[in-house]
Order: sequence, then structure tokens, then C-alpha cells
Amino acid sequence: MSIVENKRARHDYFIEDRFEAGLVLEGWEVKAIRAGKVQLHDTYVIVKDGELYILNMHVNPLLSASTHVHPQSNRTRKLLMHKREINRLIGKVEQKGYTLIPLNLHYKSGKIKLDFGLAKGKKAHDKRDTLKERDWQREKERIMKTNRL
Repeated sequence: MSIVENKRARHDYFIEDRFEAGLVLEGWEVKAIRAGKVQLHDTYVIVKDGELYILNMHVNPLLSASTHVHPQSNRTRKLLMHKREINRLIGKVEQKGYTLIPLNLHYKSGKIKLDFGLAKGKKAHDKRDTLKERDWQREKERIMKTNRL
């Protein structure tokens, strides 16, 4: 079950490969994410010291958060993956033009997981081609539907 989707990722990037990772979260963050108070736009994943981190994931704290907790909504959060998977990712990310982009947050067996993709940026003409193709598919479906009636 998806919590939040990064719709902008597919528009701005070619997604070449998908990965799933767990997140290191604090208690108030889990409650806020379950309430849907999370945003993935302008987020990205970095590799630092052989570990993965997600930057700029904004989690709005709930008003009912405890008084002794001082929530930091844009903190850097660590991603949990096996070491060999991280090493394989490091090799791919070091290639020219590749980056790691969060795609969505979802539940899996009661845990919150992050799907992210190995992506290469689209140029403006690539984005236009994608829009043209989508419009043509929509038009084709409309024509086929009117011909059946």
C-alpha cells in the first residue's frame, strides 16, 4: 500500500532500475508518515561513507507530538540495505549522469519502506517526446472507443 508517490520523478528522469530500502525513523516520524504528513518532491539519495542517506524528505510533525521531542522535519535519514547491494549501487552511481531518486514510500509487512530508482536525467526534448507519446496513446484509445460504438 503506497503512502506517497513522487510523480515528478518519472517526468524528469529515465528510471533504469528500482530498489527497496528500509528507513531509520524516530517515533514521531512514523506517526506522521502513517498520517500522510510526508513529501518526496526535491528529495534525493546520496552515498556517503559506504552508506545510503535520503536528503530533503519533509515530514511534518503532528500537533500531538510529545512535548519533550523537538522535531526536525528535514533531517537526513539513513537507508537500510545489505552491504553488497550498496556496493553494487555505488558502482552504478559513479557512472556519468546517474543519480538515485526516491519514487515512493509504502508499507511492507507493517514496516515503512522506500522505493528509489537509479535514474538518468531527461533533456527537454525527451520530456516533450514523452508527452507526445502519452497524448497519442490517449487519442488512439479515444478513436478505438468511438469506432466500437
